[in-house]
Amino acid sequence: MRAGIYARYSSELQNDRSVDDQIALCEDFARRSGYTVAGHYADRAMSGTTIHGRDGLARLLHDARAGAFDVVVVEALDRLSRDTEDLAGIHKRLTFAGIDIVAVHDGRADVLQVGIRGLVSTLFINDLRHKTRRGLAAVVKDGRHAGGRAYGYRAVPGEPGRLRIVTEEADVVRRIFRDYLDGVTPRDIAGRLNAEGIAPPRGAKWNASTINGNTKRGHGLLQNALYSGHIVWNKTRAVRDPDTGKRIYRPNPESEWQRAHAPELAIVAEDLWQAAQDEKRVRGHNGPGTFRKRKRLLSGLIRCSECGGGMTMHDKRGAAIRIKCSRHRESGSCGNGRSYRLDHIERAVIDGILDKLRNPAALTAHVEALQSDRRSAARTRASAERAVATAKGKIDRLNRALISGRIDEAFFDAEIVDLRAELANASAALEEAPAAKVVTLHPASMRRLESLLAVLSEHLPSIDPEADADMFNAFRSLIDHVVIHDRPDGRIDCEVVGHLSAMVGEDAGDAWGVEMVARGGLEPPTP
Repeated sequence: MRAGIYARYSSELQNDRSVDDQIALCEDFARRSGYTVAGHYADRAMSGTTIHGRDGLARLLHDARAGAFDVVVVEALDRLSRDTEDLAGIHKRLTFAGIDIVAVHDGRADVLQVGIRGLVSTLFINDLRHKTRRGLAAVVKDGRHAGGRAYGYRAVPGEPGRLRIVTEEADVVRRIFRDYLDGVTPRDIAGRLNAEGIAPPRGAKWNASTINGNTKRGHGLLQNALYSGHIVWNKTRAVRDPDTGKRIYRPNPESEWQRAHAPELAIVAEDLWQAAQDEKRVRGHNGPGTFRKRKRLLSGLIRCSECGGGMTMHDKRGAAIRIKCSRHRESGSCGNGRSYRLDHIERAVIDGILDKLRNPAALTAHVEALQSDRRSAARTRASAERAVATAKGKIDRLNRALISGRIDEAFFDAEIVDLRAELANASAALEEAPAAKVVTLHPASMRRLESLLAVLSEHLPSIDPEADADMFNAFRSLIDHVVIHDRPDGRIDCEVVGHLSAMVGEDAGDAWGVEMVARGGLEPPTP
């Protein structure tokens, strides 16, 4: 009789040799039983709780339908599946094809044995899950972290669950909380971090969802209680979709959450963290686009040229507000200890932008150059998208051919390697290709903005963020950020980076820059 041998191990934390050891054991059993080994099938680091995504098992069932062997040999039935329904289904299909399942430790499988083994495996998985959760709950009670990696922290080697604060990342966390409470949206915060080249917690770029998270699931940087010195675990539970095999996370009742106080892990003050939660509830209640009331036109937009950190209020002398680098104040990580008059900066920014809009030749030239670049980028992205679609189509057709029996496994294995490499290369090219839209500069928009700025310039000292909300928000939509540069003569330059999207008829997303001198007029524009 011809035998097909199947082996599987379930976790990347286990030894890859496990598969080789299983195959060797099954081969020895096959020889002693008088079988001829007709093929080997294996799944490495694949869970037995689902049959989805297991290429080795799929090829085994395909070859079984094609009559490639007469018996399947496994170390134990739980190598095929640890799920009662899936194991019964595999047994039913192999039996229909006239193929027996023989386990080295259990002998030939019948309906009763499959039912009992499936039930035992399911109970084992459930019991293991409960024991794992009990162990993690004990870790939390001990004041240790039971979750995965958290931005701003690193694991202490040799001490499971112990974390230490990473200074550079902690500064970024504080900045995100401050900006959010200043009314900056998570999308704008993410955009600034990406523009400054600050590495995200994972992936290639910061996203609004990384910062904002999901309120129902209780995740996201702004909702991570660890930053306030509190460990919170068991907010969600994972269930597996039986139709797709994917894990779905669902929120647990707050009464089931596990908490522990860890003041040594606090990165932001508890009142600041709580203020962010209150702000998040307000924005969520009032809907998208709702912002905290801002007191000043440039709140949350001013940056230190030395470290890139935000500028916050330092003191107030009469009507004059002075601002200072927040990193210098809070951690001493920036050497810029100078304070600046906020009203001088506001005046220079408004007057400078107004002058720029009255003579928009440089901005028009920038948009024209941007149009050319974006057309080229659009062509590149379209080509990459076509390449990805083509590669996926080839792989899909090859899989269908294998399943229908039009090709054999040897041909599949020979072709799939090159096709997967083709898809990986095309996907990498698509990832690098920026999304691009061609933009145009609308004279009507320019005139409207010029009129707006003229009104702002006249009424700057008395602008009321609540009474003049439309004017206030329209002005802020022009600006991405303002960088303060010290000059040798003691004066300062205000470098303004503004949004093109406020001046064109569609979402441009790009920025243009000018330099202004506080109380000193307009400097030559930056490139």
